Amino acid sequence: MNAPERAHRLLSDEAYGRIDRELAKYPADQRQSAVMAALAIAQDELHVVSPDVIRDVAAYIGMPPIAVHEVATFYNMYNTRPVGKFKIAVCTCLPCALRDGAKAGEYLKSRLGIDYGETTADGLFTLVESECLGSCGDSPVMLVNNKEMHSFMNSERMDALLEQLKARS
Repeated sequence: MNAPERAHRLLSDEAYGRIDRELAKYPADQRQSAVMAALAIAQDELHVVSPDVIRDVAAYIGMPPIAVHEVATFYNMYNTRPVGKFKIAVCTCLPCALRDGAKAGEYLKSRLGIDYGETTADGLFTLVESECLGSCGDSPVMLVNNKEMHSFMNSERMDALLEQLKARS
């Protein structure tokens, strides 16, 4: 195991165990193939992929930190800066925009009092635009915390979703 010294480890033993299971899927000389999964595991635990997290994951996997940084900043599912407890990504790509995706985003901006890329004052919600979520026929669609897909989101369903998320906080 290429684990960082115990004093410098940022993640829990459970998280490192999950990363180890991802690493086991690849030959020893291709450990870098698990970088996306390792970043997702770190983000699940710490909610952000900070420079310290990038260095920790790089050391654990045995990659140069710049290579991990490139992955973390290329894909928009990684939070490289703090976000609210619930990151709501609204698909505004053309097919969804034509089926009220842009209108749904405008509704949420108004309802939450924030713009894309901003977080509510209470720290609960961050609103972001999303690239295609692969569910154009279900538009408007949104993704909460990169894990929960919500489809056919009219104003009533968006209001209900916000209330459900508030109840979970």
